[in-house]
Amino acid sequence: MKIETISDTVHKITFKDDKELLLIGTAHISKGSVDEVSSYMDEFNPDRVCIELDKTRYKDKDDQTSWDSTTITKVLKEGKGFLLLANMALASFQRRMGEQTGSKPGEEILGAAKIADEKKIPFSFCDREIQTTFKRAWRNSNFWNKCKLLGTLIGAAFSKEEITEEELEELKKGDVLETMLNEMAKQLPTVKKVLIDERDQFLATSMYQAPGNKKLGVIGAGHTQGILRNLQKLDDGEGVTDLKEINTVPPAGKTGKVLKYLIPTIIVGLIVYGFASSGWTSGIEMFKYWILVNAVFTGIGGIVALAHPLTIVISMLAAPFTSLNPTIGVGIVSALLELKFRKPSVKDFTNMGEDALTLKGWYKNKALHSLLVFFICSVGSAIGTFIGFPVLIKLIA
Repeated sequence: MKIETISDTVHKITFKDDKELLLIGTAHISKGSVDEVSSYMDEFNPDRVCIELDKTRYKDKDDQTSWDSTTITKVLKEGKGFLLLANMALASFQRRMGEQTGSKPGEEILGAAKIADEKKIPFSFCDREIQTTFKRAWRNSNFWNKCKLLGTLIGAAFSKEEITEEELEELKKGDVLETMLNEMAKQLPTVKKVLIDERDQFLATSMYQAPGNKKLGVIGAGHTQGILRNLQKLDDGEGVTDLKEINTVPPAGKTGKVLKYLIPTIIVGLIVYGFASSGWTSGIEMFKYWILVNAVFTGIGGIVALAHPLTIVISMLAAPFTSLNPTIGVGIVSALLELKFRKPSVKDFTNMGEDALTLKGWYKNKALHSLLVFFICSVGSAIGTFIGFPVLIKLIA
């Protein structure tokens, strides 16, 4: 495989069978990237365009009004509330940076598809489905890493730090982004593996296997070096051509399943033991304490989230029991109640992307607010459980 470096972010690749691929790395949120892609499309005149996008994201970017109460309710009931929250925080971060530079996130990717369509050039969606990527990242992370991931995304989404167009263009250089990704790998190695390494492999294989003799690939600059490495392996006959292993969601770990049932079982066991060993009065006191500590911290969470008064009251009553139920958490109950008592309007769903840019927007937008209520009430209940657990042990000691 021969690689001709045209610029820091553009490489022309000639494979052993004389097929060519012009690989363009973009900053995803740079106006310059949009113009660059358009220019290279005219100059290179490919017979196929390969884009770093999956069909789901392409549809979502083309249809900004696909959200509704049913969608959020369905996601919450399926236990994917934290995944949705992480997704919204990431989208908010990209949108905020895009607004600073006058370009929508992923505009150059969509632009490549639209230009190809206008020129009657076939194009291929070469990225893995976004839900598969997020589910694999979530499933492969432990509880602490999930918290760090959410914290990092939410912190970035609400950051007031400005970035200039010049700084953004500098970030497009592969060596700078490699350094940033390596730093992320130290903090969240499992997430980096799924979001970066696996997608490098998926993108490279999809582009390599796509039909055409003269292809143009449009990717985020951070994937450039990883894709080049994978393309080299594929051209040498050493790469993995079957993507099934990294294109499926691994089953939930046995440890997580065991803990989900073990903790409620132990807590119930402690209360029952209190009745049996110390008498009715002691058992009642333990049960009251458990109700109180869960209700109080869930209530505090509801207040911080500015939930509807009825949402707070009902959530406080439900928390001591949902914390003992491994199949449903109080956050889900709280969010569904919030959606019922404060029904989002069409405008709320239309403005979700814009409102997600600020903390005020998360409180103001009723659709986003339900997710905020879900998150904060879940955290409150979790704190109550972790505080109450050791105290119950101490009471029977």
